[in-house]
Amino acid sequence: MKNLTSVKAVSTLVASAALVLGAAATGAAASPNHHENDHHPKERHTARIPFTEATVKANEDGSFTIAWKAPGVRHVAVKAAGKTVARGDGAETVRVKGLPSADRRWFDLVPDHGGSLHLADRLVRLDGTVNFRDVGGYRTANGKWVKMGEVYRTDALDKLTAADQAELKRLGVKIAYDLRMDSERAAAPDKLPAGIRHVVADVSGSSSGYTMPTTAEAAANMMIQGERSMVASAVSQAAYGSLFDGLSDTDLRAELYHCTAGKDRTGWATASLLTALGVPRTTIMADYLASNDYRAEANAAALASMPAAQAEIYKPLLDVRAEYLDAGFDQVEKSFGTFAAYEKRGLGLTKAELKELKESLLVG
Repeated sequence: MKNLTSVKAVSTLVASAALVLGAAATGAAASPNHHENDHHPKERHTARIPFTEATVKANEDGSFTIAWKAPGVRHVAVKAAGKTVARGDGAETVRVKGLPSADRRWFDLVPDHGGSLHLADRLVRLDGTVNFRDVGGYRTANGKWVKMGEVYRTDALDKLTAADQAELKRLGVKIAYDLRMDSERAAAPDKLPAGIRHVVADVSGSSSGYTMPTTAEAAANMMIQGERSMVASAVSQAAYGSLFDGLSDTDLRAELYHCTAGKDRTGWATASLLTALGVPRTTIMADYLASNDYRAEANAAALASMPAAQAEIYKPLLDVRAEYLDAGFDQVEKSFGTFAAYEKRGLGLTKAELKELKESLLVG
C-alpha cells in the first residue's frame, strides 16, 4: 500500500486531532447485492450460526487465510464464487491459493448444520486510504453475526484515485457521511464518484482555533477529554444522531462514514454501532485499537518527520488507546446512566429504528 503521509499531511492530521478533540473538550463531549456479495436464502439468515469465531485475511502473495471455530460442527466447507475451495472440521485454519483476482474476495463458510457465514477480509485496500474497513464480521453476545458489505468506516477520502472511486461504486456505496469540521472539508474535500451522496455530520462543529499540548501527558489527556465530548456535547449528539438515522435506513445501504484519520470520531461511531448491535465490549475494543495497526506505517512516517521531542508529544494524538475509548463509555454512564439511554436521548434512536438496525444488520 502506498505511503500517503507527507510533512504537509502530517501537519493536517495532527492539527485536525488537536482542533477536533482539544476544542471539543474545551466546549464540553453477511450482505446486499454488492460486488460479488449476494444474500443467502432467508432460511440461512434465520438459522442459528454455529461459528463462535471466523476471520478472513488477504495475504500479500494473493492467498487467503481463513480461520474458524464452530463447536459441535464436524465438517465445514469453504466456498468462493459457489465452488468449494477448502474443507475443515469444527476448528480449523486453512490457506486458499490460486483464486482469480478480485476487487474483494468473498467466502462462504458452510457448516454441516446451522447457518453459514459470508465473509471477506475486513480491510478494503484502496490506493487513497489506509484505514478503510468493513464494520461487519463480528459476533454478538447472543450468537448472531454482523453482516459484512453493508457499512464501512474509513479515513479521509480526498486522495481517492479513479480506480478507488470505481471500487466504491462496485461496493455498492450509496452515501458517505463526513464527520469532519468545515476547515477539514475545505482543505481536503472528498473525491466521491458521481452517484454517491455526500452528507455532512460534523461531530465537532466549527472551531476557530486550538492550543497544541506541550507534553505527552497533556496530549493524551486532550484525547481523553475529546472522547468524552463526543458523547456529552449537543453538537456531537446531533451529528451522530444524523448518522444513525441514516444507518437505520436500509434503502441507503451500503453506507460509509469517515473523519480524517478514521480513528477518533469514526472510532466512536463504530463503537456505538457495534454496542447497539450487541457486540461484546472486548471485541469492540479490539476493533477500535486496530487503527494502530492499519495506520502504523503512516503514523511511523509522521513521527519520523519530526524532532524526537515533538514526536513524543504528538504520538498520543496519532494513537488510539484503550483509555480513550474507555473514557467515551464512562461518559455515557455519567451523562445518560446506560447505553440504552444514550441511544434514545443522545442519538435519538427510536425503538423501531433500533429494531430495524438489528434486523437488517444481524444474521443468525
